[in-house]
Amino acid sequence: MEYRSILQQNWGFDDFRGIQREVIESIGAGRDTLALMPTGGGKSITFQVPALAMKGVCIVFTPLISLMKDQVEGLKKHGIKAAFINSHMEHEEVLTVLENSIFGAYKFLYISPERLSSRVFLEKLRRIKVSFITVDEAHCICQWGYDFRPSYLDIAKIREFFPDRPVLALTATATPSVVDEIQRVLCFGERNVLSMSFERRNLSYLVRREDNIFDGMLRELDSVSGSCIIYARSRRKCYELAKQLNDMGYAATYYHAGLPGLKKSEHQERWRRDEIRIMVATSAFGMGIDKPDVRLVLHVDIPDSIEAYFQEAGRAGRDGKRAYAILLTDGKERLVSSRRLAQQFPTLDYVRNVYELLCCFLGIAMDDGLFVTRELNIDRFCVTYGFFPTSLVGALDLLDKAGYIEFRSEDDASSRLRIDVSRDELLRALFPSEERLVLSVLRRYGGVFVDYVYIDEDILMRETGLTADSIYQTFLRLSQMHLISFIPRKHLPCVTFRTRRIDKEDIVLPHGIYEERRSHYERRIEAMLQYAYAESTECRSRMLLRYFGEEAEQDCGCCDVCLRKGAQPQPEDEKEALRRHILTQLQESPRRVYELDLAGMDASLLEGVIDRMRSDGEIILDGSVLRAC
Repeated sequence: MEYRSILQQNWGFDDFRGIQREVIESIGAGRDTLALMPTGGGKSITFQVPALAMKGVCIVFTPLISLMKDQVEGLKKHGIKAAFINSHMEHEEVLTVLENSIFGAYKFLYISPERLSSRVFLEKLRRIKVSFITVDEAHCICQWGYDFRPSYLDIAKIREFFPDRPVLALTATATPSVVDEIQRVLCFGERNVLSMSFERRNLSYLVRREDNIFDGMLRELDSVSGSCIIYARSRRKCYELAKQLNDMGYAATYYHAGLPGLKKSEHQERWRRDEIRIMVATSAFGMGIDKPDVRLVLHVDIPDSIEAYFQEAGRAGRDGKRAYAILLTDGKERLVSSRRLAQQFPTLDYVRNVYELLCCFLGIAMDDGLFVTRELNIDRFCVTYGFFPTSLVGALDLLDKAGYIEFRSEDDASSRLRIDVSRDELLRALFPSEERLVLSVLRRYGGVFVDYVYIDEDILMRETGLTADSIYQTFLRLSQMHLISFIPRKHLPCVTFRTRRIDKEDIVLPHGIYEERRSHYERRIEAMLQYAYAESTECRSRMLLRYFGEEAEQDCGCCDVCLRKGAQPQPEDEKEALRRHILTQLQESPRRVYELDLAGMDASLLEGVIDRMRSDGEIILDGSVLRAC
């Protein structure tokens, strides 16, 4: 089947946008491909469409369990068979999914890369008939990158199982050096990079120096209407800012990695539906969110890197309308940044002491512990041994990247449920408001009368329309009546020992894990500080684009630097840019007005520009379809 027909049949779009077709045709031709596509650029289409056109299973590696679940659910709604395997699943459940994949039950198999450390898993995986391999968030493969995940380094070894199958690597942020590193580590047969422009002409990048950050935040909230994200560094700060804003009459909620999964879903859903205007969040918020009308992204703390800032700021204005990314600073960040560097990269002696005390705390004897997993109560550990949490997490992260442990800072393991009475007895005990939830459980989880099954409250929330708290309270009530057995999901960090316990003096941190990564981290922080503090006359959009290896044709005209220079955006320039943008798309293929890709453009100019193009004879309107003349 032709790619465009697959797109129309399964997703209802008339044609591709941006570089989607180029990426799809590259993979279809069997070429290893790295696609650089800004957040919201339609990355998933680039592997989902060719996978449906090819025989076999598309293996998709992604570090985001929540996004993995959402994509599988989305594919199933379109009648496409898909499954996922992640670190929260039991051994037997994983084997079942793998066996089904071997027999061709799915077109897509989403995998968290941590699974590649299992020999049994690899033996099963090599028997699957694979169409091609997709690596999402491919920048995680770079050891000195801003979001390195050691498990990503194992992805390349499965190419030995499928030597003639291409790899599609996808990322929204990568510097030129990271682009090279991704292709090298994934063993690309040839250099092949396809990229979209990262320029966002509808997004105003602003830096504000404030004596009082909170007062500055209120001024920005009052001056820009519409949905807003406020990024803060710490979980406590998120909670406190949200509370202060609510006390002052602003509708706000908060989000961080430490929230229980049900709370995360509930807070995000209320914000997405515009019941709440402001989301105050750590960097844990944003991956996979689908809200195009965010008008303002505020940073009240400076991020650790340009990559992180660009990705978070880019969540504003995805609908093409004017939006603002504002960084607030009081000028004290350079001192704070040096302290963060010391916390992220503590001394070798500190790391060795953490390792030894960790083994004692978790009951791991000398020469024991291989593949043993333990929950780690960080607060209790810090109180017991006198550590500060931030430095402790830095040490655990280094031990993880050096291969001694696997440290999952938030192990959001699924809840488990078993029904202990007959179906009829259970249904008789229900309140009317609880029936929908229990019937959804019975429909979805067949073995629930026999043994514990893992349940996904996020899916139950979507199916029933109930809140996270009402689902929890229902299960709790039924459990107290001894009708069901309910084990709520835990939310503690977990440590898995990758080696047997050794003497602390034998712990070493390789140059690439410590010195090299520390040096790169310093450079990333310095680049971010330069962006925030440099008394530059250079357009902020230009500065950001150059960091990612792209040169802008002109100043944005709407950042604080341009506005200080008096370089106000010229309406005619914006209209001309939009005209060229529309014409380029229509020369590729006709499309309806709502199908035009307006990323980076001022959508409010669209109607006038189309009218002018029609009167000038550049395009015609054929029914509801625009065509180039």
